[in-house]
Formats: sequence, C-alpha cells, structure tokens
Amino acid sequence: MSEQTTNVSMDERIATSREQLDAQVRDTVAWHFDPNTGCPFWLEFAENLSWDPREEIKCLSDLGKFPPFQDEWLRGGPVRRWVPKGLADKPVYVFETGGSTGVPKSRINIDDFRIDYEIFSDTLSIDAFPMGADWLMLGPSGPRRLRLAVEHLCQHRGGICFCVDMDPRWVVKLIKSGRSVEMHEYKDHVIQQGLTLLRAHENIQCLFTTPKLLEALCEKVSLYSLGIKGVFCGGTQLTAQFHRFAREELLEGRIEFVPTYGNTLMGLACHKPFDPSDNYSVIYHPPQPRAVIEVVDPDASEHDEQSARVVGYNEVGRVRLTTLTQEFFMPRFLERDEGRRMPPCEAYPWDGVADVRPFSGFATPVVEGVY
Repeated sequence: MSEQTTNVSMDERIATSREQLDAQVRDTVAWHFDPNTGCPFWLEFAENLSWDPREEIKCLSDLGKFPPFQDEWLRGGPVRRWVPKGLADKPVYVFETGGSTGVPKSRINIDDFRIDYEIFSDTLSIDAFPMGADWLMLGPSGPRRLRLAVEHLCQHRGGICFCVDMDPRWVVKLIKSGRSVEMHEYKDHVIQQGLTLLRAHENIQCLFTTPKLLEALCEKVSLYSLGIKGVFCGGTQLTAQFHRFAREELLEGRIEFVPTYGNTLMGLACHKPFDPSDNYSVIYHPPQPRAVIEVVDPDASEHDEQSARVVGYNEVGRVRLTTLTQEFFMPRFLERDEGRRMPPCEAYPWDGVADVRPFSGFATPVVEGVY
C-alpha cells in the first residue's frame, strides 16, 4: 500500500469519526432537552436560555454556546435531577469522584459503566486476557464505579472476579496527618489480601490494580510465577518512567501491560497500542463518540472558557472533557488533569492525550496516596 493511499485512508477515517461525533452530539442534546426524555437538570437549565439547544447544536464546536460546565453542579443533591425521564424506570447507581477536593462529584449510572467496559473488552488480547480466566481486582471500590466495572469486564469475558478493596480517602487522611507508618501498614494489609487470593485460586490469570499497588505487589512475588498473563492498570502514577519499569522489571517482560486513563465522568480511555518509538509515553484515546477529550490552553478559566483554544499537537494543556451518552450529558468540562495533545493513530482515528498528570495550575497540589 502506497504512503499516499495510506494517508488518504487515514484522512477518511478521521473525517468519518468526526461525523460520528457530531451525530452523537446532536442525538445526545436532542435526548436530554426533550421534555419527554430529558433530565430535570437540563430541562430546567433550558428554561433560562433564549435559544433551543435542539435547534442550535449541530456539532461539537456548537457546544461552546453553553456556559462553562461547573463541577459544583455535580456536588450534593438532589441527584435524581440528573436521571433522564426516558430512563426513570431503570435501577440507578450513583458513583462518586475521588473526593480529594471537597464534596465528591456524583454521577448517576444505569448501564454506561457496563457499556464502557464491554467496548474496552474488545481491545484486550485473548492471549493476555483469556476468555474464561478469573480476575483479581485490587484497588478502590465503592463509592467509585471501578469495582463494579472491572467485575463486569471479567464477567463479560466469562470469568469470576475476586475483589480486594482499598480506600484512597483514608490514605489521603493518613498522608495529610503525617501518619506514614499507618499508611504503609494499610497498604501492606491490602497487598497481603491480594497475595492470599492469588495463591489460593490458580485460575486468576488477569489483574487490575493501580501503579503503586502493582509495585508493592511485585516486591513480594513474581506475578508471572503465579500465572498472571495480563495486567490492566490505572491511576495517577502512570508516567513514562513507570510504564517502562512495569513492562521490563515488575512484569519481567513476560506479562502484557495495559495502562488506562478513566474517571467517573468520562468512562474509560484506551491506550495507543504499545510502540517503542513512543519512548514509553502512555498515550490515551477517549471512548469517542461517547466522550471526547480536547487539550486546551492551560490558562482557560472554569468560569469563562468558551474561547479557550485547543493547543497544537505535542503541546501541553489542560484536559477538557465532554461526555455524550443517553444517561449523562456534560459539555466542555475542565478536568483536574493536564497532558500533551496527541494526533490520531491507526487504532483510534481521533485525538489523544499523553503524559496525563494533575493540573499544575492548582494552588493546592492533589494528594495522590497509594493510587
């Protein structure tokens, strides 16, 4: 295949993905602002607008007509104002963000967490994450969605999930109060529970955990010797340095390593397939068209960011998230993270973000704990 043909094909795929995204924008806005299906929050919001979003919003860029989305809207209740009328008869979950910056943000969920992880399942290698294999989930559980989501991923692939919970809010309190001894004791307590399960159940072949817990686990045992074939890993410590350390040393170059970036508000981003030429940068692509990430001017304000420019490729900026599902509509929300804007790739013909880390513009640094 000629380079010209390849470029044309990629250009076409990028254009198609953008058309699909714009269609998702229109469908999501039509649903959430329809009096018969929309959620009370957006229906009430529309009463104070001088224009009809169903008529005016045609594409992603049109979302700039909305005022900036405020995270305070998701803090506290009543949480049912976010449940769309079209889904009001369904059982509703509520999941929370980390809670390290005040009252946690809440997001209702019905099936989104299952859908997100079923889509993600299609990206996993059968060799590293065998169908029918059991999993160990070693990380935060409720009130986050992570435990239920990873458990569903395991079940979707025909396995049984063993779970060990870890409470990062307690770890943050220990760190802030200077109780490092207790913090390490708690981490060891979590690790020992994980090791007990790994040694007792030989069909556990897949693992989800966070970077710091993975490192602590591998200080105790060779995961390869215990039959682990694939590790799915997420958290705030997924730097290029840790990525290389995990692949080459912790996992001995014999276990597949799948880094991820996700949160309660977005869902789950997929990493660009590993390529040594990326110098171990962890490059994520959002689950478009269900969510889209833009990397914007780091000086953008939460209160007036409509004109915030998208930075150029390989430039660093603040992550701006838009979520577009029937369950949840969140336009142009400035996240707590920053990263480097990356171009589309063969697997994901839309923008990605690399080297994600807590936003450096905050006056108070984020405490990361054992994540």
